[in-house]
Amino acid sequence: MALEVAVKAAVGAPDVLGDCPFSQRVLLTLEEKKVPHERHLINLSDKPGWFLQVNPEGKVPVVKFDDKWVSDSDVIVGILEEKYPQPALTTPPEFASVGSNIFGKFVTFLKSKDSSDGSEQALLTELKALEEHLKAHGPYIAGEKVSAVDLSLAPKLYHLDVALDHFKKWAVPAELTNVLNYRKLLFSRESFEKTKAEKKYIIAGWEPKVNP
Repeated sequence: MALEVAVKAAVGAPDVLGDCPFSQRVLLTLEEKKVPHERHLINLSDKPGWFLQVNPEGKVPVVKFDDKWVSDSDVIVGILEEKYPQPALTTPPEFASVGSNIFGKFVTFLKSKDSSDGSEQALLTELKALEEHLKAHGPYIAGEKVSAVDLSLAPKLYHLDVALDHFKKWAVPAELTNVLNYRKLLFSRESFEKTKAEKKYIIAGWEPKVNP
């Protein structure tokens, strides 16, 4: 039986996978665990009736487990780990929060219109901390093998990459070699190739937030 998973459709293209990093995190987990699943693409500006019936909050991603639709990517990933323990993707607790501040700092910098507000420096501080961690423990956050924390961070690094290049002509500094290698490792995984949104849809997703 294929698991049913509802994820965001692309802005302006309801038949194409959209730019939600939390949806991609769930899809990445399903792909890495080789769990058969069926994708429902949800147009967030015109949510289908059946979707709102099973999920009144209307959030994505949601996955159907034993006739119950479950939201929140953290919860979903936890259930997937329990139900499909192989390959194990649990991150050791001491590494579980590595990189967890990057996305928030990226969003602040992306939306910033003031180059002296410290938002770029705040993002660089987080990326440098990731660099130091990977230098000591890499190539992935918990060592040789990919784990849940990497699958959470990969879509966020992809958004950072695409959106900052497009809106600010900004890129991760070349001296952060471990971060760049880490990003390359993640983006070249088969699971990532199969679950990433096209760059134009990532840009379309951020456009109203950057230029409201």
